Amino acid sequence: FGISPREAVAMDPQQRLVLELAWEAFEDAGVVAGSVRGSAAGVFVGAMADDYAVLARRGGVEGIGAFTSTGLARSVIANRVSFLLGLTGPSLVVDSGQSSALVAVYQACEALRRGEVSLALAGGVNLMLAPESSVAVSKFGGLSPDGRAFVFDGRANGYVRGEGGGLVVLKRLEDAVADGDDVVCVIAGGAVNNDGGGDGLTAPRVEGQAGVLRLACERAGVAPGEVGYVELHGTGTALGDPVEAAALGMVLGNAPGRVEPLTVGSAKTNVGHLEGAAGIVGLIKAAMSVRYGVVPASLNFESVNPAIDLDELNLRVQTRTDVWEGSRIAGVSSFGMGGTNCHLILRPGPERALAVQGADPVLVPWVVSGR
Repeated sequence: FGISPREAVAMDPQQRLVLELAWEAFEDAGVVAGSVRGSAAGVFVGAMADDYAVLARRGGVEGIGAFTSTGLARSVIANRVSFLLGLTGPSLVVDSGQSSALVAVYQACEALRRGEVSLALAGGVNLMLAPESSVAVSKFGGLSPDGRAFVFDGRANGYVRGEGGGLVVLKRLEDAVADGDDVVCVIAGGAVNNDGGGDGLTAPRVEGQAGVLRLACERAGVAPGEVGYVELHGTGTALGDPVEAAALGMVLGNAPGRVEPLTVGSAKTNVGHLEGAAGIVGLIKAAMSVRYGVVPASLNFESVNPAIDLDELNLRVQTRTDVWEGSRIAGVSSFGMGGTNCHLILRPGPERALAVQGADPVLVPWVVSGR
């Protein structure tokens, strides 16, 4: 990427990781990075951590250099991608707490819908680089002492911190079809809201979560009873899980026309809670499920949390990997600790038309790119 060693050392590793993720996302989508230079492509990244800045401050004023300002600025996580790839659309970092990544994807979808961008890179990143952030979450009382996430389980006792990131390439469906792109799935609609009060700043509200579910279904043109699977926010906390279950049962589980219980699961049982990047993990998991018709197992579930009545709410925890029968419509939830909720509805994309050749080709090229 043409970055000097001095500047690279000063950069938050989240900036470096997102650059690599952007390049890999383009490669996976079949987009040559040079072909979008100068285009109105946008970059939308969810991030809430700034551990590298905490480390940098330990060096005092003597440790401040020419690249400190840009290297530690969260806004530059997205801006550097736009700069190095020559993308002229909106470039921003979203911080809505733990819902940051999914809200970033929602904002990207809205920019596409309004015609502000021709293409968007969207997702999130979260790296744990200093002990202070883990100590803070521990003092808050949010961490599981077992180091495992027991989502919707009677052993639920806190979440497990995780790190990583992900980006997806988004286009308007008609543009993707016209360009012959391989459409993994379609984001049919979504919504963002806030709890707007309640028992405490960080206490989730059933009404707020139910509201975002209803609005997302309405905007997607999907009846709540049609949603077959929901990728949970699912942190495995004693307070959060029952609230999320109640909202799901109210809006989706007991929706008119539903025959089978609503299936739910959480990737946090696999990779932990990526906090500001958690939503992109859930989105990618749900997108792969919609595409391939397979629902992976949610781990660490033995007996249901006594505060959750699965039968009354008409919910079922996915405890094994199964083939997805019926219409493959999924929901993805992500909730921030300050009450900002996001939900997206996914459905399968159109079948890709493949060229038919009359005979087997004599030569088959294997194309390799390196960076």
